[in-house]
Amino acid sequence: MELKTVPLEIPEGGNVILGQSHFIKTVEDIYEAIVNTVPQMKFGIAFNEASGPCLTRVDGNDEALQAMAARNATAVAAGHTFVVVMREGYPINVLGRIKDVPEVCSIFCASANPVQVVIAESDQGRGILGVIDGVPPKGVETAEDVEKRKAFLRMIGYKR
Repeated sequence: MELKTVPLEIPEGGNVILGQSHFIKTVEDIYEAIVNTVPQMKFGIAFNEASGPCLTRVDGNDEALQAMAARNATAVAAGHTFVVVMREGYPINVLGRIKDVPEVCSIFCASANPVQVVIAESDQGRGILGVIDGVPPKGVETAEDVEKRKAFLRMIGYKR
């Protein structure tokens, strides 16, 4: 078995969600979960089949983001995994609905940070062991940092 890291491509000003699912209609169901929650969000979804024709299935409402999702999924190349890349919305807006999709098994990450996917590769194929999301902490927040965090949350509408 060989271990590898695969960086994910994240759209400028956007986010990525990486997860695992188990059924061919994943792209359709995640599409519906997103558009029924945040209709103005621009996104692309790609899902790697693990049996049958073993294709990367793609959907979304933005061609460039669909292409980016497909590039990410094919770079990861692990069966039954999906990638959502998005703009004009945040994972926090759709993550609950995506988790509620019956065939979604787990979410590895939802991030705007640089992400590396840790892959194990065997003779059978590839699997995701985890992700490296962002960079290590630089310290523990101070009282001033707490105020900045709360001000930021107010600025983006998540705190009064």
